[in-house]
Amino acid sequence: MNDRRYDAVKAALLARRGVSVKAGDGFGGGALTVGGRIFAMRSARGEYVVKLPRERVTALIASGDGRAFDAGRGRVMKEWLAVNERSRIDWTALADEARLFVARAK
Repeated sequence: MNDRRYDAVKAALLARRGVSVKAGDGFGGGALTVGGRIFAMRSARGEYVVKLPRERVTALIASGDGRAFDAGRGRVMKEWLAVNERSRIDWTALADEARLFVARAK
C-alpha cells in the first residue's frame, strides 16, 4: 500500500468530529474509528480497507476498484472492501463515505 496516500487519508479524516485512531497492534490497530467502530484501516497485509454497505462493496468490486476483504480467516467480510491500489477512486472520499456509513449504523 502507498503509505503516503493512507497517511493523507488519515490526516484528512482525523479533522472530522468524532474520528480517532484505534490503539493496539491487533485487528484494526491504527485504524480510523468513529464512535469506537472501525471504518478504514491498513490491513496486516498492507491493504487499504474500508467498511461500506454490502451493495456498495459489490458495485466497487464489479467496477474493478477493489475486492472483498478477508482478514485471513478464510471468510470474506461482506461489508469490507480492500481497495485496488491501481484504482483511480478518491481514497479520502471513500473513507468519508465509510465514516458516515459506520456512524449511522449505531
